Amino acid sequence: MAHSSVSAPLSDAARRAGRLGVLGGSFDPPHLGHLHAARRAREAFALDHVVFVPAARPPHKPERVLAGERERLAMLALLLEGEPDTSVWDEELARRGPSYTVDTLRTLRALVPTPAALFLILGEDNLPDFPRWRAAEEIVVLAQPIVVHRSGADPVADAAPVGLSSIARTRLALGRLACPPLDVSSSELREELARGAEAPERLPPKLLEYVRARGLYRRA
Repeated sequence: MAHSSVSAPLSDAARRAGRLGVLGGSFDPPHLGHLHAARRAREAFALDHVVFVPAARPPHKPERVLAGERERLAMLALLLEGEPDTSVWDEELARRGPSYTVDTLRTLRALVPTPAALFLILGEDNLPDFPRWRAAEEIVVLAQPIVVHRSGADPVADAAPVGLSSIARTRLALGRLACPPLDVSSSELREELARGAEAPERLPPKLLEYVRARGLYRRA
């Protein structure tokens, strides 16, 4: 994908994958923690490919003003530069409106061969609200969740979210993945970048250079 483009169609590699992971989010900015989660999920669940899907408008944060679509696509391309078996898909940016995961998975299911297995990579921080996601029960049928636990706690000991069917709870439990913590979050990074602080250990050098060159997240 060209860094200047706002178009990122589903890649041929993603379409061919027998086991395809999906990692969505604002990616504002994308950082090494996102890459760390994708790598661990790919290894643990033998995924052939992981597609990163930036949200146009996260339903749970409707008031948040995000960096531009062009910028977030470019930053994702820089994050994934040289990373095997990954790509970016602009489905939610093209769709506009609130970015509901179930809509993305429905579209993806129609684009890939029937035998392909889909996996939805989630952070453990999404678990408490997951029962309130649009069509949560359908989500776990369309894609096996992979719940990445970054806290260092034993994921098996965590309580499953209430308000879901036993099948959905089982699917979530089957996908729990302990992941060595990587202390980074997009909100913290935005604050640091707004103050002009250094963050090289959390952002690849080219991505950090891109952010600085365009004055992203800098306070006026």
